[in-house]
Amino acid sequence: MRLRQSVHFFLFGMFVGLSLSGLILLSYTSWFRNKQMDELGGTDIVSMTPWLAPVVWEGTFDSIMIDSIFKQQNITIATTVFALGKYTRFLKDFLESAEEHYFVGFRVHYYLFTDQPEAVPEVKMGENHHLTVRRVPSLDRWQDISMGRMEILEKLIKNELANEADYIFCLDMDTKFYGRWGAESLGRLVGVIHPWFFDYPRDQFSYERRPESQAFIPAGEGDYYYTAAAFGGSLDDVHHLTKTCWEQLNIDAANSIEAIWHEESHLNKYFLYNKPSKLLSPEYLWRDISISAGQVKKIRFSHVAKNNAEVRPNF
Repeated sequence: MRLRQSVHFFLFGMFVGLSLSGLILLSYTSWFRNKQMDELGGTDIVSMTPWLAPVVWEGTFDSIMIDSIFKQQNITIATTVFALGKYTRFLKDFLESAEEHYFVGFRVHYYLFTDQPEAVPEVKMGENHHLTVRRVPSLDRWQDISMGRMEILEKLIKNELANEADYIFCLDMDTKFYGRWGAESLGRLVGVIHPWFFDYPRDQFSYERRPESQAFIPAGEGDYYYTAAAFGGSLDDVHHLTKTCWEQLNIDAANSIEAIWHEESHLNKYFLYNKPSKLLSPEYLWRDISISAGQVKKIRFSHVAKNNAEVRPNF
């Protein structure tokens, strides 16, 4: 009888302890998010998320050590870029700067999708770096170009990359590398904090707020605002991401809805409920190299200055 009572007291104690632990964790997560997200505006940087995923900044990693760890695994990084219409003008700077800074010493396979294969410049690839050019149809709306990437990426991973690569990054073409982008960026699911919103409070994030859209995020929810100009991870995780976003884009299209920021809105919805295992700071996608970076002390990868009305169809 005493043994049974002891067991009951033990189980009750465990239940109370776990409940209190849950409340403490919930309270901590709310405090952490409020402190690090809603009040981020000083000089301090966020180096870890509430779900304990690292945020990569200069000084948070040992480049020699992390490269040596991943090089032992003999990995290949697939990297996709899209250059349609006038965006082919950005190819040379992108590829040349990538060959100087992007996964130097690793196996990299670029997949370039363009409607003008003849416009692809001759750029010398480094050792174990390869470029494959794929023709895709021209499109009249830049929004369709942007949203159509998810379908192409989903099919590429599903049909071709299973035995060809270990990780994949999807990058915008109107960009240029200015510093190292290496193994510190690798993870199961990797999001990049948007350079325009990294120091904004959450209530100013430009999430999709219409409930009828599949990209809808209610007010008061959300962690970070992520850019669709750079994201990546393992093949399985990025395949699930692109497949989900493409399906939700199709549902919206069938209901004559277009999310406010197109595939980026759907990407943010996905990351809200499928937390990235690693976040890259705005060092890994800055808004323009000529713009002051504030607490972003090192620019590794940045959009280039351009006239959107001139390069984008129907802008």
